[in-house]
Order: sequence, then C-alpha cells, then structure tokens
Amino acid sequence: MKKLLFITILGFIVFQCKTPQSAVTQTDSKVTIAKDSIAYDVIVTDIGYDRYLYTVAKPMNFYSQEYYEQKNRLYVPIWNNRVRTANSSQWRAVFEQEIEYDPSINYGLEVNYKLYNYFKFIEYSHGIKLY
Repeated sequence: MKKLLFITILGFIVFQCKTPQSAVTQTDSKVTIAKDSIAYDVIVTDIGYDRYLYTVAKPMNFYSQEYYEQKNRLYVPIWNNRVRTANSSQWRAVFEQEIEYDPSINYGLEVNYKLYNYFKFIEYSHGIKLY
C-alpha cells in the first residue's frame, strides 16, 4: 500500500507595500500569504505520524531548537539522497518526495521539532535507519 507523504515547508512572504493588503489564500496550493509576517509549517499526511508525535516522541522542549536544527541538517541530505536512489518498490513508497530545507533559514522550534520527529517516525514505523 502506497503511503502518501507530503512534507511541505510553507513560507509566508513579507510584503513591503505602502498600501495595506488583505491576506490572500490559494486553497489548491495550501499557501497563505499574510502582510508583514513570516511563518513556516510542516504538513505530514503520513498515517500514524500524529499518533507517534503525541505518544512516542519526546516533548517539544526536551531538546533545544539548535539540537533539532543540527539533526535536521544531517537527516535532510540523507533523506533526499534516498528519494533520488529509491529503486525497490518497497522503499519508493516511503521515500517519495524530497524535502526543501535551508539551514540558513530560522524555521523556529516547532517546524524543526516536527521535521526531526518525522525522520524518527520513519525509523520507528518502518525499521529504517536514516542516520
């Protein structure tokens, strides 16, 4: 059974307009643009992730944001490499989509926590060691 995996880091764009702008929403691409704000989120549609996050994963403040950032800098390239080289049908269902993660951007504690725990969820649920 092919699992759907959509990890999207959505960014809100900062507008530098002189006239006030109302928020613009595009529901088909799940992008919200709000004036003078930057926010990011991780959206995981993999079955079982939310349950893992609330029952198995350590609380968000267990580690620092720097810890999660450091781990994500290690995990993301490994993940993206596996997406590019997943040849067997067994792993293709797991490694479907590359993750766009820029270490120079401050995504905040919550995004880094969710992304890190997604990697841990994959290791836990599929028995795969990523790192």
